[in-house]
Amino acid sequence: MRLTRLWLTDFRCHASAEVVPSEGLTAVVGDNGLGKTSLLEGIGWLATTRSFRGAPDAALVRTGAEQAIVRGAAVRAGRDRLIEAEIARVGRNRIQVNRQPVARAKALEETLRVTVFAPDDLELVKGGPAGRRTYLDDLAVATIPRAAAALHDYERVLRQRNALLRSGVRNEDDRTTLAVWDEQLVRTGTDVVSARLTLLERLHGPLAKAYASLAQGTRAQGSVAHDVAGFYEPPWAEGPVDPGEVAEHLVAALGRERRREFDRGLTLVGPHRDEWRLTIGGLDARTHASQGEQRSLALALRLAGHHVVTDAVGEPPVLLLDDVFSELDPGRGEALVAHLPEGQALVTTASVLPAELPIDLTWTVTGSGVEVS
Repeated sequence: MRLTRLWLTDFRCHASAEVVPSEGLTAVVGDNGLGKTSLLEGIGWLATTRSFRGAPDAALVRTGAEQAIVRGAAVRAGRDRLIEAEIARVGRNRIQVNRQPVARAKALEETLRVTVFAPDDLELVKGGPAGRRTYLDDLAVATIPRAAAALHDYERVLRQRNALLRSGVRNEDDRTTLAVWDEQLVRTGTDVVSARLTLLERLHGPLAKAYASLAQGTRAQGSVAHDVAGFYEPPWAEGPVDPGEVAEHLVAALGRERRREFDRGLTLVGPHRDEWRLTIGGLDARTHASQGEQRSLALALRLAGHHVVTDAVGEPPVLLLDDVFSELDPGRGEALVAHLPEGQALVTTASVLPAELPIDLTWTVTGSGVEVS
């Protein structure tokens, strides 16, 4: 799987750009604020229909334009693919693959996949559980056939159940409706948790290996590598969760939390509130790890996810590394270079990249466009 050409029109600060990446590693260099990250963001949008920077679609449209056009030519399994997207400032977006309209992001994943490394990845370790849930769900969707449908169904049930709780459960009809939503929340919630647990079984080994490899880069400076682990901790269950007992735990928790849900008008039970706690050396990485250890773990999460997706789909996603090396000390930078997966990659920087990085092509982003060397 690789991207062979990218076109941008009125996307971010790019009025017009057309670039051809290397089959190996393309360096994207230039001063800050000129649109280096936007090139990677356009590629990421074609693969996922969202900005990896968390920006709303309207923010992707260049000032003064009504829509942005992003087009990408890709090759997968020997077949040429053309992805075309119109991102509207207001209204609905339009997406085509090989001139045929597509309605779901899943169709794009089957054409182009990406793994994104970005400075904000540190929040996967330092931030609250929502970011870690999103990380797990994105990987589950990419690697487990029914995960996308399970998440979609669960989110629909959650919205409807919350709407009922907000309006108040006042009579027998309301209680009957709530019972229906309870049943569906248990069913769809069980599917979501099962997908996450399946993913975690696949992820544990690659995560431990990736962290150990990256942490070795700091040993010369006196640091010690510790074992890394992750623990799925749903508030609705006491202790580890057996996949076969998820539904039973959810039913019991709904009964326990009924009064609080009525008082707050909100669903308090379900996988939308679960935690995946990461530890280093047995201690919570969020509160006890050093900044360097947290950064190594964030990188390890991306490397491990990349490995899991590659193993599941049989080919590596395109690597997008946005200003990652500027945030790393020399030891960790060298370790990341040594353990970068094979395949197509693009890396941005406003400074000097590690000398060991095997750069095949350089795009220099200036105020007037993109120069290739």
